Amino acid sequence: MSAWLDTLSGIEALEVAEFDATLVAGFEARFARLPAEAARNVNFYVPTFKAYATSEIAGCGRSAWPAVSITGPECKLQCDHCKAKLLESMIPATTPEALWRVVNEQIAAGARGMLLTGGSNHRDEVEYGPFFATIRRIKDAFPAFRIAMHTALVTRDQARRIEEAGVDAAMLDVIGAQDTVTQVYHLRRPVVDFEISLAHLAGTSLKVVPHIVIGLHYGRLLGEWNALEMIRRHRPAALVLVVSMPFYAAETRPFAVPGAREVGRFFMDARAALPDIPVLLGCARPPGRAKVEIDAYAVMAGLSGIAHPSDGTVALAARLGRSVRVTPTCCSIAVGDEVLALDDGAGALQLDLDEYLRRDAAARHAQSSAARRLGRIPVVTA
Repeated sequence: MSAWLDTLSGIEALEVAEFDATLVAGFEARFARLPAEAARNVNFYVPTFKAYATSEIAGCGRSAWPAVSITGPECKLQCDHCKAKLLESMIPATTPEALWRVVNEQIAAGARGMLLTGGSNHRDEVEYGPFFATIRRIKDAFPAFRIAMHTALVTRDQARRIEEAGVDAAMLDVIGAQDTVTQVYHLRRPVVDFEISLAHLAGTSLKVVPHIVIGLHYGRLLGEWNALEMIRRHRPAALVLVVSMPFYAAETRPFAVPGAREVGRFFMDARAALPDIPVLLGCARPPGRAKVEIDAYAVMAGLSGIAHPSDGTVALAARLGRSVRVTPTCCSIAVGDEVLALDDGAGALQLDLDEYLRRDAAARHAQSSAARRLGRIPVVTA
């Protein structure tokens, strides 16, 4: 058994998982070759637009990082993996006046930033045009309020207008397979348009944070490596990886759940392709045992940050010697070791790992002692 497999087996919360021994050995061998900064630090993000808590990390108030949709629940594309359902839980702000009102209300409730998004038109464009003046007004009135915008596909002029509006981070899903663009997104645009949009955004002063949805082609990995290569060519501020969740797929075209081992292998490839750029695991991924396995693979692959970590993930990071920080913000606003939403460090928690490991060891000793005592109790089989 490798040292890392032994570590995994010693964490009670990970007992529900089944780890691939060959893959774990590969992680362990590659980890030693990572740049020191990437190997040492890991940020755990708790985005507050979702309720969250584990036995290791307590969630924060829901008002700190709201998600706002300029189209409400409406989206023309009706992609097979989403069907616009993701927009339904967001705060609607369908006019510039409504956006100004919503932001003021959220700031009064304690918000320090927001995810700004909306449904796409038939060309995979979010029509932000009427809102740019209001976004600029928000940034002028509240300079510390951070805005991460899901841009969708953009022209050079649209990228410039996003920059001029004062947006802090621009996010774009990058798709690398034409079949996925056509079949899943129902979109009549060439796959190269995703790289062109990325290039337009990268040509501005924006912090560009592309996303790759792993398993987007009905649960299969198809264009992910091409998307990774496109992103590598444009040197983003950070890369966010998420994993397809088939909750909203139609029965006539169901999605499979991507295997955790396949996802883990892609984590390793992404980390190798971008060794000096933050690679983050976003909050979208399958629940249950798959999430536990995926999160552990993310830690072992050397990913820079994980949103909504499963129980046992912090313990694993600590036992592998990684420096752990917990931040109540959207992971897409992370750039390097700094979090734009928390430039002053307020609200971020640097865990005392020595104390954490002492408490962890004491808990494991208590569990072991309890097991030994139970072992002396006669078993009645009736």
